[in-house]
Amino acid sequence: MNRIHLDLIAQHLGIPLNGVKNTVILFEDEGATIPFIARYRKERTGSLDEVQISAILKYYKKLEELEERKQFILISIEEQGKLTPELKEKILSSYDPHEVEDLYLPFKRKKKTKADIARENGLEPLAKIIMMQRGQDMDQAAARYVNDKIITPGDAIHGAQHIIAEWISEDQDIRERLRHNFRKTGIIVSNVNPKKKAEATKYQDYFEFREALNRCPSHRYLAVLRGENEDMLKVSLIIDEERALQMIDRKFIRSQGREADVIEEAIADSYKRLLLPGVETQIKNEFKEKADDEAIRVFGENLRQLLLAAPLGQKPVLAIDPGYRTGCKVVCLDANGDFLEYTTIFPHSPQLQTNEAKSIIRDLVYKYSIQAIGIGNGTASRETQTIMQEINFDPKIEIYMVNESGASIYSASDLAREEFPDKDITVRGAISIGRRLMDPLAELVKIDAKSIGVGQYQHDVHQGKLKESLDLTVTSCVNKVGVNLNTASRHIL
Repeated sequence: MNRIHLDLIAQHLGIPLNGVKNTVILFEDEGATIPFIARYRKERTGSLDEVQISAILKYYKKLEELEERKQFILISIEEQGKLTPELKEKILSSYDPHEVEDLYLPFKRKKKTKADIARENGLEPLAKIIMMQRGQDMDQAAARYVNDKIITPGDAIHGAQHIIAEWISEDQDIRERLRHNFRKTGIIVSNVNPKKKAEATKYQDYFEFREALNRCPSHRYLAVLRGENEDMLKVSLIIDEERALQMIDRKFIRSQGREADVIEEAIADSYKRLLLPGVETQIKNEFKEKADDEAIRVFGENLRQLLLAAPLGQKPVLAIDPGYRTGCKVVCLDANGDFLEYTTIFPHSPQLQTNEAKSIIRDLVYKYSIQAIGIGNGTASRETQTIMQEINFDPKIEIYMVNESGASIYSASDLAREEFPDKDITVRGAISIGRRLMDPLAELVKIDAKSIGVGQYQHDVHQGKLKESLDLTVTSCVNKVGVNLNTASRHIL
């Protein structure tokens, strides 16, 4: 266990070091789950709750991943024979992923660049002479590098500028300052792809869109990136270019005259060709990660509300999976959620057998002493609810709308086939709706949490993180509610 990592987590989250240390030990070494640690190991963590414990483990994982990345980088540089003790210390002591990548950048294996070609032509010494800015005669200095590949002194200077541009693009301080500018003053801009305008109508709000990057909410940022991924939008991040170039000029230009002009040209080239694309991508990914985290948090809360919805309890239920042309699928369940009977009614267009449908429902309610009716909230749900309300039931019989997201996924799953091997897929879906009304948690744990439909952009966020968060939410809810070992299904256990 890395003591520095524990210190960083404690400082970052404002949690006592001992609580951080014991939480990591319990999770990593003893295999305890987050709900278990929160409920049964309060004396070791200092009564940390699930949110704090989850934050500790999330940050710990990020630091461990960064440590693995640093080891890879050190090996890569060492294999090139370029790892100095100073560079090794800088990499090992850094806990900023961007800084670590900046340190690796000059040694990163990449396809041959313009600077590489200039070096092969022997122009690196000339680039160093220019950067010294000692007022030498540029043409005279460059003339010494003319050969069969470098035809004129101007060609030599131009090649040296490519090397200078690469040096500037790899400057750690400049890269960090540019990232800071993007974070503070950056603007996200999107425009419609002219070739896709006719089919991009759902992104119409973003055809000519500009917003401060640090004020762009996660759902909007994800929407813009989705449009870009679908090639409907052209998206870029911008900052004040003139101000950025002046900042770089101040660092590298220390003289006036020809050398300063050559360096200034190299700076402009470096900024547009090397610095800006690289830093923009880093910032895009950084804000994407933040948007993902916020969206995943919201998805987790949405799922928690669904799972912890008040259960109806053990009462006989009639469940309806509504539809138009194919009819409404109706099942009756006993107080334990066991299947009793199935039928299909056609109260809506095109059949419009409304009176017959009402009669069938009335008979089923009487036959099985139904105490509640659950209607899936999908297609034709409102019309079906209206028809049910027109039936003269006992006043004690309540009619509920039930969230049916994921019911179709469940009905086609191996688990559903195992539970109801002789039932049609439509019957299984209606049974799931009824059981959700009786006990949402017990029924919803059978479905992959991502299939429940917890958020608009759930397919745009990091899928591994989303699954981890939703699985944790399910586990947390089950632990919060508790289970009866005598009656609980193996799925909830």
